[in-house]
Amino acid sequence: MNTFDIIVVGAGPSGMMAAITAAEHGTKVALIDKNKKVGKKLLLTGGGRCNVTNNKSIDDLIENIPGNGRFLYSSFSQFDNQDIIAFFAKSGIKLKEEDHGRMFPTTNKSTTIVNTLFERLLSLGVTYIPQTKVIGLTLENGQITGLKTESESYHSKAVILATGGRTYPSTGSTGDGYKMAKSAGHTLTKLYPTESPLISSEPFIKDKILQGISLQNIKLSVLNTKGKTIVSHELDLLFTHFGLSGPAALRCSSFVNQELDKGANQVKVQLDLFPNQSTGALKNQLIEIVKTSHQSVKNAFTGLTQERLLLFFLEQAGLDKDTPVKSLTDKEIYQLIDKLKGFTIHIDKTFPLEKSFVTGGGVNLKEINPKTMESKLTQGLYMTGELLDINGYTGGYNITAAFSTGYVAGLNSAQSI
Repeated sequence: MNTFDIIVVGAGPSGMMAAITAAEHGTKVALIDKNKKVGKKLLLTGGGRCNVTNNKSIDDLIENIPGNGRFLYSSFSQFDNQDIIAFFAKSGIKLKEEDHGRMFPTTNKSTTIVNTLFERLLSLGVTYIPQTKVIGLTLENGQITGLKTESESYHSKAVILATGGRTYPSTGSTGDGYKMAKSAGHTLTKLYPTESPLISSEPFIKDKILQGISLQNIKLSVLNTKGKTIVSHELDLLFTHFGLSGPAALRCSSFVNQELDKGANQVKVQLDLFPNQSTGALKNQLIEIVKTSHQSVKNAFTGLTQERLLLFFLEQAGLDKDTPVKSLTDKEIYQLIDKLKGFTIHIDKTFPLEKSFVTGGGVNLKEINPKTMESKLTQGLYMTGELLDINGYTGGYNITAAFSTGYVAGLNSAQSI
């Protein structure tokens, strides 16, 4: 039988960090993964450039992890975004900050990050076991004694599950960790897609009237059944052939799914093209144009937004694009403002889990010690990253949680041994 102190299952960012940390503290570590090479999903992040972490404050990090981010206060106190930056700096890898605090390697290549992690764990003597599927944990009297793969049995004092969620199954994230967690007595909260594009059957979407239009710094809000705002995000948006994508849509997706889960047939989102301009200020701007321009409505308002979008909103407001702008009444101006500041779009659903960026839901956090990442039900079993009921927005937040929880699990499993 193969014997190790600690076995880590899953060679993503969380698993590799767990293996590195455990090995740094003097334990004999094995890292098992279904794939031939480590970091398969990590290579895809940040458009292949790898958004390693985010440089914002801890409170800002927590705020951008709407799925139980507060659970991470303890792990961030042990290993946070600044520690991640320092880890790579120590390895000779420089990171650069881009918009919204996102941190990337200066090489702009995710292979830089993956190779650094892999080389570090090999240098520490971690045994890497690729192309191997774990089929179950072995337990004795409520304590981990090892695990079984399809071909062999392994003995260990601790197992760290870092198998990820169920998004991008082609990278190996097929939900194996959930089955193992359940076999050890753990419960799962409902899994749902987050950071996922929004699908709509609105006629203008089906007719592809706005397809390809990209908007910057708009506000997109999710409304409840009573028309009240649940959440708003001021980011970029893209109209597609199926609905809405881009950062603003992705960040709204988990809240859309939560409303749908409550029984709503559709969920309303509201688009504000001018989030930094009040209704009154926009009205004054339009009135000034009406007073001074001798052009048609279309030509007079051409500077407001892209032509195709302007024509669409004029039609939605019931205004003739060729009408002289001077003939507009206050009521008609308000009709246009109503569309520019509060255009409602009905959303049917999001992409399924397998085509989304992040898995919402997971192992119930009440069953995990936030200071150690150890199971409260099974001694020697640790769980990290997306396997847990934690989910954040895109922008380096999920990978930060993965690195942090991986470090904590690696550290505490090693110290317990």
